[in-house]
Amino acid sequence: MYELLVIDDDPLAVELVSDALDGLEFTVSGATDAEHGLEIVRRQRPPVVMLDLVLPNVVGLSLLEDILRVDPSIDVILFTGHYSTESAVEAIQKGAYDYLTKPLSIQQLRQRLSRWVDEQRARQHARRLSDEEYHAFQFEGIIGRSPLMLEVFSKIRRIAPHFQTALVTGETGTGKELVAKALHRLSPGTAGPFVVCNCAAIAETLFESELFGHVRGAFTTASQDKVGFVEAAIDGTLFLDEITEIPLNLQAKLLRLLQNREVQRVGASRPRRVDVRLVAASNRDLRTLVKEGKLREDLYYRLAMVEIKLPRLASRREDLVLLEKHFVEIYAERYGKPGLALSRRAQGALAEYAWPGNVRELENVLAYCCMMAEHETIDVRDLPEEVRVQALPGGEVEDVLISLEEMERKHARRVLDAVGGSRTKAAAILGVSRATLYRLLRQGSRPPDEESPSSRAEGA
Repeated sequence: MYELLVIDDDPLAVELVSDALDGLEFTVSGATDAEHGLEIVRRQRPPVVMLDLVLPNVVGLSLLEDILRVDPSIDVILFTGHYSTESAVEAIQKGAYDYLTKPLSIQQLRQRLSRWVDEQRARQHARRLSDEEYHAFQFEGIIGRSPLMLEVFSKIRRIAPHFQTALVTGETGTGKELVAKALHRLSPGTAGPFVVCNCAAIAETLFESELFGHVRGAFTTASQDKVGFVEAAIDGTLFLDEITEIPLNLQAKLLRLLQNREVQRVGASRPRRVDVRLVAASNRDLRTLVKEGKLREDLYYRLAMVEIKLPRLASRREDLVLLEKHFVEIYAERYGKPGLALSRRAQGALAEYAWPGNVRELENVLAYCCMMAEHETIDVRDLPEEVRVQALPGGEVEDVLISLEEMERKHARRVLDAVGGSRTKAAAILGVSRATLYRLLRQGSRPPDEESPSSRAEGA
């Protein structure tokens, strides 16, 4: 049974709601003033609160804010006899779960609360699944269940036992170093060192010495022999991050290393044979750099013989829940806040954000949230401003001025279209049951039993 608190200055409201929900999984209690209602919220933390928007001695939506400040995971359903579009929009923006008008329709109230129960069950089921998936979909320190990432994992498995040179490409923050480490750990020479060289952090005048080493007396300040990154990685793997930063005049020497497996220190009379696997990474378009004369064509083709392309986080949103769980657990433990979790509203905002910085940005955002969180639940207000601001895309202002049912239907339809009409996949992404998805879609123009060709083809 779920506890539902009704806060309304009309004492008959509790009786009305209790009768309306007869047979559903709710125990109903009530409070006739804001102070008493807030006291019950603090003491009992009911999962659902029905709140009259107009109460004596309460200014606007302040009580809604007070309730969510006590516990952001509480779903607050507002109801009022003085409906306005402006108040509805403001209420939703401030975190209200739903907005109803008086007089309350018993049928509508039962439908809304039945839907809430369905969502709770789906959410609990999703949490159980995410716990299982969190472990099932970890691969060598990389997390993902999306088709794009599963293909990346498969490619790493196939390449790792055989590669001598590999290229990892993708936007900043997509996890290129994690892929390089996975290739190293799964390669036959895993006992050797994994050496990281950030090419963007080396001054151009020092590049040759840092990468290939030098002998004593090679130049004025060379007072002793120096082992470069290449020799430091002998019998292991050298990861060259941002390889396009290597000066053009040194690219020929790198090519010779890849072709002949030889390295020659600055000032040395002869080259030395080395057994080194090399993983290069870049967030730039290498073909464009070749055309611009900034990257040797022969070096590019040598590197690109084995290439792993990493997708943007925006292209693998199925992985968001797993990544969120992963980072929240890490940083909640680091900051001594066990049990921290994201609220439904916060997860919704994270799902809407574009993530230009990809997984690295997501990690930084969640680290910030865990550091700043004052409650057991991380809510929208705990997110950085840029995430909150961009959670509602600028081109969809008109969508704010529609009913919640219409907003839900439109979002469900967008998700359904994005997965090619598969209702099984759409329901999984939305975190609802197929029955709930059918109800959402039934509000639209397409008949509820109509299936798209692609969904019929996969039997979904």
